[in-house]
Amino acid sequence: MAGKAFGVVVLGGYGHFGRLIVERIARIEGCEAWVAGRDPDRAAALAARCGARVLHVDLREPGLAERLRSTGAALVIHAAGPFQHLDLGVAEAALDAGMHYIDLADGRAHVLGIDTLDARARALDRLACSGASSVPALSGAVVDALRPRFARLQSVHVGITASAQAPGRATLASVLSWCGRPLPRSGPGVGVAHGLQGPVRHVFPAPLGARWLLDCDVPDLALLPRRHPDLTTVRFSAGLGLDVYQLGGWLLSWPVRLGLLPDPVPLAGPMQAIARRLAPLGDGCSGMFVSLSGSDHDGRPLSLCWELVAEHEHGLYVPCAASIALARRLASGQLQARGAMPCVGLLGLDDVLDELAGLSVRAALREDTGATTR
Repeated sequence: MAGKAFGVVVLGGYGHFGRLIVERIARIEGCEAWVAGRDPDRAAALAARCGARVLHVDLREPGLAERLRSTGAALVIHAAGPFQHLDLGVAEAALDAGMHYIDLADGRAHVLGIDTLDARARALDRLACSGASSVPALSGAVVDALRPRFARLQSVHVGITASAQAPGRATLASVLSWCGRPLPRSGPGVGVAHGLQGPVRHVFPAPLGARWLLDCDVPDLALLPRRHPDLTTVRFSAGLGLDVYQLGGWLLSWPVRLGLLPDPVPLAGPMQAIARRLAPLGDGCSGMFVSLSGSDHDGRPLSLCWELVAEHEHGLYVPCAASIALARRLASGQLQARGAMPCVGLLGLDDVLDELAGLSVRAALREDTGATTR
C-alpha cells in the first residue's frame, strides 16, 4: 500500500487480547500499530518487540479524543476489558477524533446499543463496530455461511469452551451478575433460561473431547433472530476447561434463582483465586461449535454442526481474529461499510479463519448426529 500508513491504535494493547492484536496488526503491510494503555513501560516493551508505537492514555481521564487524534491514526480497536460492561464513551471519543472504531465486546446491551451512534458515524463517514469477537462476529459468520443450505432454519445453538485459564476478576463479576437470573428470551415460544443453568455436554473432536457447558447471555440471542427471521430458537452455552467450574457455577445459580443469595458478585474474588490454583490442571485446549437445525430445499430435516478446536492455548487468538480482519479490510479499502452497528454481516467466515492461519486452530463441518445432549 503506497502513501501514509494506516494507523491502528489498540487500547489495552499489552493486555490479554490487545497484545495478540498488536502483534498481528504490526505484520500487515501498510499498517502501523499503536500500543495504547496506562502503563508506558509495558507498552514500550511490546512496541519495541513488534515495531509498533506507544500511546500513553488512561480511558478514565478526560481528553481521550484529543489523545487519539494526536496519533494521526485511522482506527481504534478497543481491547481493554472487561467487555461485558463497556459504555459508548470510547466509541464517541474515537468518532470525535475522526477515527473508525472496533471493540471486542460481547455484552448484549453494549453491542446492541452501538446502533445509537449510527447517524453520527454515517455523517462522519466512519465505521463504529461492536462485537468483533467470537460472538457475534464469528458465530454470525458461521450462520451466514451455512444458511443457504437450509430452506428453513429453525434453531441455532452456539457453544464455547475455553481452556482452564482463570478469567479476570471483572469478567467473573460480570458473569456472576446474571448467574441464576432469567436470561432474555431467545425466540418466540422459547422458555426462559437462567444464567449458568441448562447444562449440556458437547463432544468435540479429539483431543478436546466432551465438555460441559451452561446457558449464558450474549448478543446472538437477539441478533440472530433479527437477521434470520425464521429462527424460533437461539441458544448460547459456555464453559471453562475443567468440569468443576461448571459444577460450581451450576450449584451457585440455584440459591440465586431461589432468592436465597441476593448478590453473588462479591464471590468473584475468592472464585478467581480458586480458578488460578486449578488452571495448571487444564490441557490448553478450547473449542467452539455452531449447531444449526431446520429443513433442506427438498423438505428433509437437516442438522449441521460447525466445530473449531484450538490447542496449545491458541484459542486466545480466536476472539481477536475478527478485529484483525476488519482492520485489514479497512486498511486495504475493501470494507466500505459506514455507520454504527454490531459486527454481524461485515465479514465472511473465511475472512475470520484466515487470520488464524499458522496456529493450532482447525475448523470442520459435519452432519449433526446428536453430539450435543442434555
